Amino acid sequence: MPQLSNPKAVFYQYFPVAAVEYCFQLWNQHKFHFKINKKRQTRLGDYRYNPTTKLHAITVNADLNRFSFLVTYLHEVAHLSTQLKYGSRVDPHGNEWKNEFIAVAEPMLTSEVFPAFVLKALEKYFVNPKASSCSDHELQKALQWFDEGGDHFYLSDIQIGKLFEFNKRKFQKEELRRTRVLCKEIATGKKYLISKMAKVSALD
Repeated sequence: MPQLSNPKAVFYQYFPVAAVEYCFQLWNQHKFHFKINKKRQTRLGDYRYNPTTKLHAITVNADLNRFSFLVTYLHEVAHLSTQLKYGSRVDPHGNEWKNEFIAVAEPMLTSEVFPAFVLKALEKYFVNPKASSCSDHELQKALQWFDEGGDHFYLSDIQIGKLFEFNKRKFQKEELRRTRVLCKEIATGKKYLISKMAKVSALD
C-alpha cells in the first residue's frame, strides 16, 4: 500500500467497519505490500512472494463488495502465513493453507462482522475451505447479494424451460449438468453451458 498519512482510512473504505481493526493489524504485523487492483476477470485477489527481496505482496480487486473483499483478503493473508511457516514446499491450497485460513478467519466469523445468512454460509465453507470462494455456490450467492447494481437473480433460480436474459442475449434453460446449465440461445438455436451462479434476468 502506498505511503499515506492515514493508511487505516483505506481499510475503512473497503472493509466492513467491524473488521477494520483486525485487518489493519494483520497488515501492520506482516508489513506486506497491499495493493487494491482494478477489476480482474480471472481472480479476486492474489498473493506473491519474492524470494530475492523477501517481500510479500497481496492484491484484492477494488470492485468487490465489503464482505467479498474481506473474505478475499483473509484468503490471501492465509497464503502469506503459510509461506512464513512452511515456505514453498507445500501445496498452495493444501491442508496447511486450509488450517491457516481457518485460523486467520476465525476472529471475523461473528455476527458483528457478517450478516446472519452470510455467516451461516461461511461456517459451512470453513469445514473444508476450497481454493476459491466462488467454488462454493452457497457462499458465492450469499456474498454476491451485496454487489452493487445486482438484481440477485441467478440461473439456478430459473425453472427449466423458462426464458432469461444473460449478457444481453436471450436463452431458454434446458438441463442442469453439475455446476453448469445447458441453455439454448433463442436467436441462433445454439446451445451453451452457463454457470448456474450466473446473474440473469427472467423474461417470463
